[in-house]
Formats: sequence, structure tokens, C-alpha cells
Amino acid sequence: MSTDVTDKSPAAAPPGKGGGPAAGNLLRLVLDGLRRNMRQYGMLIALGLIVLLFQVWTGGDLLLPRNVSNLVLQNSYILILAIGMMLVIIAGHIDLSVGSLTAFVGSFAAVLTVQHDIPWPLALLLCLLVGAVAGSVQGFLIAYLGIPSFIVTLAGMLLFRGLTEILLEGQTLGPFPDGLQKMGNGFLPEAGPETNYHNITLLLGLVLVVFVVLQEVRDRRRQQEFALDVVPRNLFLLKLVAIVAAMLTVTLLLASYKGAPIVLLILGVLVVGYGYVMRNAVFGRHIYAIGGNLPAAKLSGVKDKKVTFLVFLNMGVLAALAGLVVAARLNAASPKAGLSFELEAIASAFIGGASMSGGVGTVLGAIIGGLVLGVLNNGMNLLSVGTDWQQVIKGLALLAAVGFDVWNKRKSGS
Repeated sequence: MSTDVTDKSPAAAPPGKGGGPAAGNLLRLVLDGLRRNMRQYGMLIALGLIVLLFQVWTGGDLLLPRNVSNLVLQNSYILILAIGMMLVIIAGHIDLSVGSLTAFVGSFAAVLTVQHDIPWPLALLLCLLVGAVAGSVQGFLIAYLGIPSFIVTLAGMLLFRGLTEILLEGQTLGPFPDGLQKMGNGFLPEAGPETNYHNITLLLGLVLVVFVVLQEVRDRRRQQEFALDVVPRNLFLLKLVAIVAAMLTVTLLLASYKGAPIVLLILGVLVVGYGYVMRNAVFGRHIYAIGGNLPAAKLSGVKDKKVTFLVFLNMGVLAALAGLVVAARLNAASPKAGLSFELEAIASAFIGGASMSGGVGTVLGAIIGGLVLGVLNNGMNLLSVGTDWQQVIKGLALLAAVGFDVWNKRKSGS
């Protein structure tokens, strides 16, 4: 059983040192905990600092309720892609086709609903099915025929982009039905008494806070039961306070505007569901296994080909969902939609803690990485920074994240 270092009696502070022994011991424990858990907390701290910096530089415009809502809407499809891309990278692969696949699915949805008057719920299901088929074909070529994922998905990127041009005949097609539009632009309905806030958003925010706190406490207790290393109690409590404060702040900001966007609810379901799969399900453990050490995973009985196939099938479905969201937000399908989405998704995964060699990463990390890029984009737009310098800064952010991963591995001796 691991021993919680916070249970030890604090040593007396040296003479002449201010703050007292308790304060000095707490600071020492926090710094030590941060050093030992830098991979887990590094980008979360970076995200907080980036938000604070842009909040100051923009004169408070970054965290205006309207801008926070726009931040969610503008980055929702990248965050959806980042979740799937994180699983692909953990498994030791890459997917370059997701941007083109999102454009193709969006164009397919436009053809169904605008040109052929297919009811939008049926069109949505058909589009997700198309994404599943596309992902499964690529997964089959990679898993069972042994073609490198880079080559297969590069071919897919060209193929789906060409099919998008063919479907749309080089033209923008829209508008979409109202029900589908709400998927990318809609908000949860208002209900309850007049409070000057969106009541449903407040309720959902409070429920989510309770859920996250209970999940964190449960995970910590399970780690202790299995004699695994845990962060010091004071650092753990500090982490909970920071998480609750951030969640309540975002909840109040959204509730003081139009409420939570519908796409945020979709994202929440995805984060909770995929987070559970990667932490607790056998399938999630197998993804980490084949990415971390493929020969050992095979010897342990992991069906690596099946896992790889399902990972790419899943990526296809999420790319289709992202394609529906971006098309609904733009209220039209465009041949140029989805450009560079694959790069944004890959960058989000690596910035969020994924390893180049596979076997490392979390769903929450992908969301944090996507938010880092989203806040950078939004903040620089508010400051009227040119797109040329925006690309430079995002490139440096990605390079720093990958460099940190390499440094962290060398330091740990892995």
C-alpha cells in the first residue's frame, strides 16, 4: 500500500525563513508533485496561463460570455477529431484523411438534404454510416494488409477531397434544414424561473462538477488500493479546487449568454464515454498495449489487427460527426471545407500529451490540446494578429510540446 507523503510530520523551517514550517512544507510538496506529474499537469497549467495572458492582452474580451460561446462553437469539430486522433496516435498510427473525410461527409449531407429532400435525421445516420465504411476500409488496409497508415490515409486524403469536388461540382451547396443547423449553431432551450441565467446550463454545470469530483476521488482511491503512486493530498486538493473553479466559471459565462451550445453537450458525452473506455474498458487497455509494446501485446493475447481496425473505424465515425457539425455551423457544404483539419487534430493530440512512439495519451489531454490551439487562434484574432504570425506561433507551440515529450522521456530514462 502506498503511503501518502502528506501524512508525515512537517520538518521545522530553517531559522530566518519566512512562511512557517507548514507553508514551506506545502510549497515543497506542491513543487515536487508538479515535477513528478509534469506530463499530466503541464499542458493544463499552460492552458490556464494562456487564457490569463490573452485575457489581459485583450482587455477582458477573451472571457466575455459571447466570446466563450463562440470559442466552443468554433473549435467543436476540431475537438471531436482530436478525440479520435488521440486514439489513433496512442495505437501507434496516424490519420491524414480526416480533414478531407469531414468535407466529403458534409457534402454528402448537403446532397441528401438539399437536393433530394431526405429527412435530416435519416441523412445524419447515413452520413455516420459513410464515415464508418470509410474508416473500416482504411482500417482493413492498415491492419490486415499491413500497408502503413501514413500511406493509406494520405491516399484517403486525396480520394475524399476529389470525391467532395465531384459531389458538389465545385459549388457551395446549402442551406441545411433547421434541425441539422442546430447541431452546429443551436443552444439548449430555456426552462424554469427567471434568474438572469440559463437554468438548464447551470444545472448541467453543477451535475458535471459533482461527477468530475467524485470521479477524481474514486480514481485516487483505486490507485491507492492497488499500491500505485498517487499525487500528494495537498496537490490533489489544489487540483480539485482548480478544476471546480474553472468549470463553474465556464458554466456561469455560458449561462449568462444563450446557454450551453448543443454541440457542447455532444462533446461532453464523447469525453465521458471515451474517457471511460480508455480508463476502464478492455478495448482501451488494448489500444495502449499495442501502441506501447506491440510484440508484448501480441504475446499477451491482444488481437492487434482487430484493435487497429476498430480504431480507424471509430476515427471514420468521428470524422463524419465532425463533418456534420462543421457543415451545420456554416449552413452549407463547401469543396474547401476541412482544409488543415487533420493537422489541427494531430497537433491537438501531441500538444495534449500524446507520444510520437504511441502508448501514451488521454482523451482529456486531446481536449486540452485542442483548447490550447483554440484559445491561441481566438486570442490572436481578437488582437488582430495576421494569419502568417498565427501559423508561426502555432508551429512553435507544437514543436515545444513534442520537444517536451522527448525531454521528459530522456529524463525518465524510458
